[in-house]
Amino acid sequence: MRGTPTPERVVVLALDGVYPFELGIPSRIFGAADGHYEVLTCSVDGRPVRTNADFTIGVAHGPEVLETAGTVVVASMAPSHIPTELPAEVTAALDRIRPDARIVSICTAAFVLAEAGLLDGRRATTHWQVTDPFRRRYPQVDLDPDVLFVDDGRILTSAGAASGVDVCLHIVRTDHGSELANAVARRCVVPPFRDGGQAQYIEQPVPESSAAGTAATRAWALERLDQPLTLADLAGHARMSLRTFARRFGDEVGLSPGRWLIQQRVARARHLLEASDLPVDRIAAEVGFATGASLRQHLHAAIGVSPQAYRRTFQRAR
Repeated sequence: MRGTPTPERVVVLALDGVYPFELGIPSRIFGAADGHYEVLTCSVDGRPVRTNADFTIGVAHGPEVLETAGTVVVASMAPSHIPTELPAEVTAALDRIRPDARIVSICTAAFVLAEAGLLDGRRATTHWQVTDPFRRRYPQVDLDPDVLFVDDGRILTSAGAASGVDVCLHIVRTDHGSELANAVARRCVVPPFRDGGQAQYIEQPVPESSAAGTAATRAWALERLDQPLTLADLAGHARMSLRTFARRFGDEVGLSPGRWLIQQRVARARHLLEASDLPVDRIAAEVGFATGASLRQHLHAAIGVSPQAYRRTFQRAR
């Protein structure tokens, strides 16, 4: 009989001007993961922290708990509180993090990690509204403003607000497999995956209310991923011209129809690699890739590993 797993300690660092919503995300997501994580919240001095709302939050811990964390999450703060230079107490707190600990930023907290030099030479993301000042201030960081989160090994960065949910679910999935991550998502009533990147949330002209959408066609396509769907097939289902469909699809999803189809096929393939023992060629056929080689190419482009390596990782997690 297997014993109760030793939970990984996740410590959330709350800084001045913190957004209460983002501060609560790690506790909500990791706290729903069947005891696999223990979540503590700290400030740089153990004292209450001012939020960007009209209240102050009291925390139970000071920076010393950062030394015990397997994962550290830095919660985001209002843009007006983003430091141009890290206060000494913030630097001292970050110095307490173990060299082997995983570090996660939510939204604008990427500025804190970048100012500390932790993102130098790394790929990262942050909220799309602050990408321009981020690039000017930290040209040494490979900023990708079009994604919901970036996993760069030991350091993960997420985009605006609710993308903190996405990165925390990704960590659960990486650590313990998609079955637990999906269960956590159901308990928190959030999607286990979100389509597209944060480009779909960037301010843009709102389509006329009478304009037909592409949601029904996306749902139709998801039921037929094993078929060789073309842009003409999708536009025909939506009863739109090719040009109109491609434009409206991009407005709604933030991706081209072809890129979206590849993303959905890769996501379905990942699920089958985790949850089944089907051969790679069979999985490729099930999700609509012509060959196993095509699946290998697209999976490697998406997450940087082969199907066999991906399957081994999640078999160990299970």
